Amino acid sequence: MSDPGTAESDWERKRRLALVFGDVLPETTADERDLGVLAASEAESASEAWLKAQVPPHHG
Repeated sequence: MSDPGTAESDWERKRRLALVFGDVLPETTADERDLGVLAASEAESASEAWLKAQVPPHHG
């Protein structure tokens, strides 16, 4: 551990923690980020695939 007499600054502590654990919480929330058209089309495809997989066999 470090010497209790030397205190690290806030930015040094954040940098050290980011190096160890990575960026745990993003700076922006999901609703603030532009996910793009590609991500939306992929999500629709995934939901459509799930829906089609749920169709009973007798509805072929």
